[in-house]
Formats: sequence, structure tokens, C-alpha cells
Amino acid sequence: MATPDWEAIESAYRAGSLSIRAIADKHSVTEGGIRKRAKQNGWQRNLTEKVREATKTKLVRSEVRITGTQKEVRTDEEIIEEAADEAASVVLAHREGLAAWRGITNKLRDFLEDAEITEDNHASMSRSITAGVDAQIKVINAERKAYNLDSEEGNKTVDDLSNLMDSLSQGA
Repeated sequence: MATPDWEAIESAYRAGSLSIRAIADKHSVTEGGIRKRAKQNGWQRNLTEKVREATKTKLVRSEVRITGTQKEVRTDEEIIEEAADEAASVVLAHREGLAAWRGITNKLRDFLEDAEITEDNHASMSRSITAGVDAQIKVINAERKAYNLDSEEGNKTVDDLSNLMDSLSQGA
């Protein structure tokens, strides 16, 4: 059996981008062996954020190189504008999806509003009301994020609404 490459294992461990199990599998050693060596040598798994930043930088540079086959290199402003367009496209898609979910939760609310609560269906109606309240609150929170409406006061309003709807659903 070959001697493990502890230098490579240490690098992978400290980078923090792979789990200890994945490192152990890759280098045919045990997780316990890695943990023991890390403790003995004082290895720290604190490079994750630096790896993320380096990854972002490489992705941006890669994008410039891929599209930089033109005679002029793209400016920071052009890259920022393109990234902002892509991000805006994602947010708009989220907003569209949230609008559809709002419609669904509104249909459930309308159905429950018109439904008669009886001795026989009390438990299932209570569960449906609770599920509807939860869905509505999730949609509200997601919409607030998608429309950048998050604020301390706005969150308090949603929490107050959530508490009110919870108390109403318990009374059903």
C-alpha cells in the first residue's frame, strides 16, 4: 500500500472545499487518520472564504477571456451591467413564480372561506387552514425579499400578520 500524500491531504483539508470523508476517500485514508493528523499538526479549515473569493475572481476572469476574443477587452462597467441583467432576470423569474404561488394560496383561502366546518371535518379543516396560513406567510416573506422590501418594520408587520393568522387558524 502506498504512503498517503499528507501534503495533498493537508492542502485539501485546509482549503475546506471537500468534506473530510471525500478527502479520505480520494486519498485512501480514514477520516479518523485525517482528523488525528490535523489535530497533531494544528491544521485549520479556515481557508473556505478565501477559496470562494478566488473562485469568483477566476469566474470573472474566465468570462472576460471567453468573451474577450474581441479586439477590445470589456470594461468593468460592461461586465457589471451583464451580471446585473442576469441577476435581474433571475429575480424577475422568482417574482413571476411567486405571483403564481400567491394565486394558489388565494384559491385555497377562498375555498376554505366558503367551506363549512363540521364535527366530521374539523380536524382536516384545521390542518388545511394551518397549511394555508403557512403557505401565505412563506409567499409574503419571499415576495418581500424578491421586491427588496425587507426591513425591521416590514418584518414586524409580517410577524404580526403571521401571529394573527395562526390565532385565527387555531380557532377554526
